[in-house]
Order: sequence, then structure tokens, then C-alpha cells
Amino acid sequence: MARDVSDTTPITTRAELVAWIADGEKPRSEWRLGTEHEKIPFYTADASPVPYEGGRGIRALLEGLQARTGWEPILEQEQPIGLFDEAGGGAISLEPGGQFELSGAPLRTLHETADETALHIDHVKAVGQELGLGFLTLGMSPLWTRAQTPVMPKARYKIMTDYMPKVGSLGLDMMYRTCTVQVNMDYESEADMVRKLRVSLALQPIATAIFANSPFTDGKPNGFLSRRSAIWLDTDRDRTGMMDFAFDDGFGYEAYVDWALGVPMYFVKRDSTYHDVAGASFKDLFEGRFARLPGERATRSDWANHVSTLFPEVRLKRYLEMRGADVGPPEQIVALSAFWAGLLYDSAALDGAWELVKGWSAAERNRLRADVPTLALKAEIAGRSVREIAREALALSEAGLRRRAFKDAAGQDETRHLAYAQEIVETGVTPAERLLERYHGAWNGSVEPAFRECVF
Repeated sequence: MARDVSDTTPITTRAELVAWIADGEKPRSEWRLGTEHEKIPFYTADASPVPYEGGRGIRALLEGLQARTGWEPILEQEQPIGLFDEAGGGAISLEPGGQFELSGAPLRTLHETADETALHIDHVKAVGQELGLGFLTLGMSPLWTRAQTPVMPKARYKIMTDYMPKVGSLGLDMMYRTCTVQVNMDYESEADMVRKLRVSLALQPIATAIFANSPFTDGKPNGFLSRRSAIWLDTDRDRTGMMDFAFDDGFGYEAYVDWALGVPMYFVKRDSTYHDVAGASFKDLFEGRFARLPGERATRSDWANHVSTLFPEVRLKRYLEMRGADVGPPEQIVALSAFWAGLLYDSAALDGAWELVKGWSAAERNRLRADVPTLALKAEIAGRSVREIAREALALSEAGLRRRAFKDAAGQDETRHLAYAQEIVETGVTPAERLLERYHGAWNGSVEPAFRECVF
């Protein structure tokens, strides 16, 4: 999440909301990948959390990165809360508990994604080392309690923090203690969007299983392989989940807009002020009967910001955002993008993926979603194991990447970026299970070695 949008153009019709999403359509020649990943900073001296302020805090990290990269600061109340690359389109932002996020630029190939990820990590590590900071490659904070976790000075997060306990028991854990990796994908038409959304929704738990990497909380095993994924099941049911309606006949932009209109708002931003309207209806703002801010009408900014606060397993904005995976080391980050690029950006692979999932019922998809955080590759759907389905999905993705035929300077195509995921599926052992083996073995029942071994 980089910057809230600023466009004060009024929106007066539902058709304009639909058109805003439709404007994301791009011809195949312009399809790009945008990879985002979060990471938890810590002090290397004692594995303690990093506050915003202080000579070695998050603010100092942002200022050091600004000096190193030349990226422009993103300010709120005159405090830096992120950085923006005006030329390339990438951004750095802060999640509520100080998780440091790169929102990557839209790139054509996975080779570029790998290079971008490596360069960013080089920058972060260089500045971090000067400040005595390291960064975890885990999907959830493994040691600190929620009370020990720092709070970033962003007004929208204060609003969300107050609202989350009203709609779920784990929303604050989601905000302050989890880390994900996501990939953003383009579509060329409404029909293309629908096809990709349905396939990626159905297969999102498969990605969750492959990359499961959050087995520790509060200094001990938490009973899950992807605790981050499990947390989303009790965060806010109004704005999360598997979007069963996306599989209904006639689904398209309008149906998504109608769903979004029914999801309660968090805030309305006017100039630099965030107005807390949590729980209020966007439809009321849109229709000019918004009791919280009398006289206000919806703008394009309001709509774009509202859509960014919806958290289904796959989010539709002006692109499709895959949201199902825990973060991991750099090769895991790029492997996730490779998995989806091979499946969704090649027509034959997309057709094959649809054949793989089209017979699953809504009940089966939701049961899989509920089982995967605990069972990962051992979960089942329609009589088949997730590991078996993952192997088939990876084969489709590999063939799709081969047909894309984008080669690096050494003449290798993009299939090399799938190797990390393929090794997991072939062995049947997720990253989380490897960590649990170490916890019960070489780590002697402590998670503190993670702060030496599970780092960028």
C-alpha cells in the first residue's frame, strides 16, 4: 500500500465507478507484473522491535534509503511514511507495525522482477546495517506480542485499529504482525478479467499452501503452517474471503462494484485530513446523503481509496492482485510472481488452469481455504491433495512461461524462477515445516535463531 490517491473529480453515476475499473484494461503487449513484499525489521543486537522514532528507527531507515536511492519522500503530517520512485513507479511504504513494504514497479519480465527485488534488498540491507537492523523473511512476527509491536504514525491505521476489533478477533494481528508477498496482474477485457479472477481465486489456497511460512507466534509454534492466512479468516468478513459471487453467471465489473458499494468504509480523506467514518456506507457518500460529513459527495479519490481497503483473496482494482501468500526469501518472492505469470499470462495455461478448477463448488473452495493454513500441501479438494493439484498447476505455469520466451542475458527463460516452488512441491515439505523441524531440532525449542537464519 503506497500512497492514497488524490483526485477530487466528483463521481455522480454508478457507471463512472464501473468505468474506473474498466479503464484498467490493457492490450496484451502492455501487460506487466507488479510484485509487492513486506518484511519485519528488528535490531540485530537483541532481536527487539524497531520503533518509528529514534536515531536507529524506521524514520531513520526511510531517510537513509531516500539518500541512497534518490526516491521522493511520502509525507504525512510532515513525517516520512514512505518513498516513491517518480521515474520507475515503485514505492516503499510502512505497514501498521513497521513492516517495510516494496511496491514494485510494473515490469515486463520476471528477470526484471528478480533484479528489482535484489536491488531493493541490497539497499535496505546496506542502510539497515548502518543502523543495526535486520529484516525477517517470515510471514508473521515470530516472537513479539502485539503489545510489544510498534505503531506507525499513519492516520488511516489509527482508524483501522479502532475499527478492527468490532468486526473480527484477529484484525489487529493481521495489521501489526503479518507479512505477505503479492503480485499484480493485468487484463485486456472484462471477459479476460473474469476468467483470470475465477482461476486465481480458486487456486489462491494452492499458492498459500506452497509458500506457507508463518508457523511461529509469541515465541512458539502456533499450530499452523500459515498463521498469516488463518488470521484473515477472522479479520473482517465484510471485505475478505473467496468471493463466491465471482463465479455466478453474468459476473463482471458491475457485480464487483455493487459488492464494493456494500462494504463499509474506513475513512474519507479531504486534503491531508483523514476523517474517521468507519462502518459508514460508501453508497451514502456516493448518493449525497452521508450523515458523517454533511454535504460531501464521492470523488474518484474516495472510490480508489475505498477499493484499496477491500481484502478478498484476489482484489480487483485496475489490475488483479494475488493476495494469498506468506513472504519468504527473495527466491520465494519471485517464485510467486512466476507461478501466476505462467498461469495467467499465457492463454493455453489459463485454459488448462480453468479445466483444473471449474468443477469445484463454492463449498469445496471455502473448505479448502479453511484447511490450507493448517494442512498446506496435505489438504484436499474434490478427492485430490493440494500437493497433486500444485504439481499440475506448476506444470501449466512452467509451460506458460516457456511459451512467453522471455530470456535473460544468459539465454535462460523465465521457468528458472519457478524452481523454488517446484522443489517444495516435489519434496512435499513447505517452508514452515522446515522451520518447525529446526525449532524441534537444532534450535532447541527457541525461535530466536530465526533472527539469524530467516533474514534477508
